Amino acid sequence: MNILAVGDIVGKGGVDKLKIELPKLKEEYKIDFVIVNGENSADGMGLTEKLYKEILEAGANVVTMGNHTWAKKDIFNFIDDDKIIRPANYPENNPGVGYRVFDCNGKKIAVINLIGRVTMNVLSENPFGVAKYIVAGLRGTVDYIFVDFHGEATAEKIAFAHYMDGKVTCVFGTHTHVQTADEQILPNGTAFISDIGMTGPINSVIGMEIEASIKRFETSLPEKYKIADGKQKLNSVLFCTNDETKLVEKIVRINK
Repeated sequence: MNILAVGDIVGKGGVDKLKIELPKLKEEYKIDFVIVNGENSADGMGLTEKLYKEILEAGANVVTMGNHTWAKKDIFNFIDDDKIIRPANYPENNPGVGYRVFDCNGKKIAVINLIGRVTMNVLSENPFGVAKYIVAGLRGTVDYIFVDFHGEATAEKIAFAHYMDGKVTCVFGTHTHVQTADEQILPNGTAFISDIGMTGPINSVIGMEIEASIKRFETSLPEKYKIADGKQKLNSVLFCTNDETKLVEKIVRINK
């Protein structure tokens, strides 16, 4: 089975780039299932129902979120839809769910969304403990478990992946918008990459306008972020699994 994870969509330009590239990728790589992180789709912060529908129409099977989940009030109109998940370690009384199980080609794929706690400035439970509980409940009921770990700190992501090694199929990182080159199969079989990158403007500072970003760092004064214009890119990672062993056999970084 070929499962594609697409890096954080940044702005409407990123959504439009997804709509152009994803159908071609699905055909070229014979992709069976697509996970898209959509939490930066609406002006760089949050997701609207219109953009959510566009992401699904482009070919996504599930949309994951992150620290900007609640940035747009529109999210409360569709957060309970069956193709979107928000971080599972958000407080229990938050709307939405943190994982879902999908049927695909006769297999069951569980997708879990988590958020890191290091420098994220978001009220959340310990992702390690929450993941342990969820995975224990899924054991024996699904064929694959994929985890989108939305976090800033590389060390936290790596530690989490080793914590889950042999318990889940794959852990991939999102949030930093920079695709890393550390894709690997861990000792007990879990596939891992620290960050799958972003889908958004190339000539930017992780999707944002360059001059505004420089001003914030140069002066330490508040400057409103604005999505950069221009040519777009799509970062994604393909995980090729063996349906007999239920393990990832190959990891391919894709950039369009």
